[in-house]
Amino acid sequence: MDTADLRYPVGKFSFPDAVSPGDRLTFVGRIAETPAKLRTAIGGLSEEQLDTPYRPGGWTVRQVVHHFPDSHLNSYTRFRLALTEDEPTIKPYREDRWAELPDARAEPVDVSLRLLECLHARWVALLRSLTDAEWKRTFRHPELGSISLEQNAALYAWHGRHHVAHILNLRERMGWK
Repeated sequence: MDTADLRYPVGKFSFPDAVSPGDRLTFVGRIAETPAKLRTAIGGLSEEQLDTPYRPGGWTVRQVVHHFPDSHLNSYTRFRLALTEDEPTIKPYREDRWAELPDARAEPVDVSLRLLECLHARWVALLRSLTDAEWKRTFRHPELGSISLEQNAALYAWHGRHHVAHILNLRERMGWK
């Protein structure tokens, strides 16, 4: 695999122009299954394997696992802000720097797995409760502009698959069973 394939194992994300109710169900289903898929992807890995980068110059598996709740907590908060304010401007965060903090480099991955499972239980319950009008609500990203909740759900449905694939591809390349 070339470096582009290692970076984007399920392809690059692009925001959909239109989202149907069926698409939203698919996005919610993918978000709901992310914690279990992540837990399965890292199952049985040793500490040494968890500290292996998924690609040259990339994060370690441990950093990827800790990145999940960092990123998904931010997204969950953005959903709640968009549902309770008129197109709030959100604050981006430096995910690359968050991944270098000591907890992301060294803490046991089960802490983030449990956090992700609890977070997704709440997030999926919220998503399943949204009306058609609520799905259309937006927040403003300082760099990307206006993003609807259905577009953001598409992003996070992709995000989970994207990072789980990083881990699964590494396992396959390394022959880790």
